[in-house]
Amino acid sequence: MKFNIEIIRAEHMGFCFGVREAVDEVHKYVDMNKGQIYVLGMLVHNEFVIEKLLNKGVIFVSEEEVINEETPLKKGDMVIIRAHGTTQNVQKKLLEIGVKLIDMACIYVKSARDQVVIWEQRGYKSVFIGDKDHPEVKGITSYGMKPLIFSSLDELKNSDLDINEKWVFLFQTTYNKFIFQEINDYIINKFINYKVVKTICGATHQRQTAIEKLSQEVDAVFIIGSEQSSNTKKLYQISKKINEKSYLIKNKEDIEKYMLEGVTKVGVSAGASTPEELIAIIENKIKELID
Repeated sequence: MKFNIEIIRAEHMGFCFGVREAVDEVHKYVDMNKGQIYVLGMLVHNEFVIEKLLNKGVIFVSEEEVINEETPLKKGDMVIIRAHGTTQNVQKKLLEIGVKLIDMACIYVKSARDQVVIWEQRGYKSVFIGDKDHPEVKGITSYGMKPLIFSSLDELKNSDLDINEKWVFLFQTTYNKFIFQEINDYIINKFINYKVVKTICGATHQRQTAIEKLSQEVDAVFIIGSEQSSNTKKLYQISKKINEKSYLIKNKEDIEKYMLEGVTKVGVSAGASTPEELIAIIENKIKELID
């Protein structure tokens, strides 16, 4: 029996320009046969992308390995810094080895770490809102002078920040735009000498706005991407609040028939680290189940 189900894509989804640039850069150097290519950490938070690079011979080294001097790296090796960036300390260690360093950190990440330095030089103490265990947050805050990190509005409310101090507030680039607004309102009403720097990237905002709209128009939503991807999880959280039948899909094996029961319109979105190739695979799987 064939079901009549329409597949509708979110207006904005999949690779953002920063991720696309980083992935394309690695493939370019591999294809140019420039010798062994190393990448610091997961280039992007998507297992599908990483698997393809591993199959091409790319070697991934962790920040811990760099700090503990446990890598095979030697002078002259090419090391590409992932889209999330890294800490000052790790970058310094890599330069001490003498590697050829290619920094593919997203421009929003680079801008955020610049903003930390700029505002601290102006006499502000920095506060960063985001996941303190995320590599992007670790990297950006490493450029500050002991910045405070809070993961939520509740943590900020429960802090003992002196409202008479000069504070600059910055956000993880993939932060939830709705929660950002709540925190921004709180800061405006609580603090006297403050500056809020909007470090949330435009692509994140576009994708979150698009998933908000899509999830209201369809019967079920598939958000394609990795559970390790912060922006993918944010898309899922936004969609789930609006549409109970929202699913985070890592690969085609995650899709089950019950997800399509009673569905006439299925929405598809994808995190900024999710490639078009994987999106197409998932859509084909949906069509197979429909047929």
